[in-house]
Amino acid sequence: MAKGYAEGPAAEEAERRLEELERGGGSPEPELRLAVYGSTGDDPERHFIGWRDEVDPDELFASGEAWGLTVVRATV
Repeated sequence: MAKGYAEGPAAEEAERRLEELERGGGSPEPELRLAVYGSTGDDPERHFIGWRDEVDPDELFASGEAWGLTVVRATV
């Protein structure tokens, strides 16, 4: 009986990636940062406001400068 997923293209890809990592090749993992998105008086459509470590979404909301705020992981 076949093992299915463990013997198909996914297993071959996993093996290839493991070999690349052992050789030091392959692309590095992208850097992830927390991004703040929301709406402002100047631009009522949802847009990027800033990086979470540079912008305080609670302060922006409390001051009324921005609303509908969300914090998401984004690649740099």
